[in-house]
Amino acid sequence: MNQSHSNSFQAGQAQGQAQEKTSQMVDKARETAQAAVDSMQQAGQQMQAKAQGAADAMKDTMGMNK
Repeated sequence: MNQSHSNSFQAGQAQGQAQEKTSQMVDKARETAQAAVDSMQQAGQQMQAKAQGAADAMKDTMGMNK
């Protein structure tokens, strides 16, 4: 294997490794973003349930929940 071919091979290996690392980082960022979305949805559902509970309690207090 001559020097030029060896250098090209090593450059190709480095490029492949960089692409794989980039792909892994993108996947990790995607997973993190999805976890944040899931967390926000759960928090929103909890807030909605608490608000509904407060509204129902107020209706019960006022005698409007029949």
